[in-house]
Amino acid sequence: MSAESVHIRAMTAADVDRVLEIQSELPSAPHWGRQAWVDAFDLGAAPRRIALVAVEMPGASAAPQNCGEIFGFAVASLLPPEGELEVIAISQERQRLGLGRLLLGALLEHVRRAGVVELLFEVRASNLAAMGLYREFGFRQVGSRAGYYANPVEDAMLMRLELGSVPGRE
Repeated sequence: MSAESVHIRAMTAADVDRVLEIQSELPSAPHWGRQAWVDAFDLGAAPRRIALVAVEMPGASAAPQNCGEIFGFAVASLLPPEGELEVIAISQERQRLGLGRLLLGALLEHVRRAGVVELLFEVRASNLAAMGLYREFGFRQVGSRAGYYANPVEDAMLMRLELGSVPGRE
């Protein structure tokens, strides 16, 4: 899959079943209920969120809103000037292809336009691949939370990004 065949767009109600399917195959992803996902793209919900999905487009002439399979999603909550990356996930069969990088880059652009200048999040201490990706974007570890995650119990690494420091995005 190439970057040209990927379309990143706002999440809609029609996407929730596929998002639930992806989260169910990823043990380390947050397992939100249907209503939590609906609230993620509800512009009237508090806190306000940006919820994106990544879609594989079958052909260059296809309309992005009408086709393609969702393979990833990301959600960030917004309390400008701060924000929190709540989840970013890529389906198991599409991991390690650079697609998380595309999705994260798009999400960072959206949160910046929303007035966020500092983004925080937690990541499992064992998720070295994710931490490497986040560091590529300029995130820095600023702390830890002992026993933060369950199933299995694991520490969380607290990471922070000052959006003005995103490489290649000034």
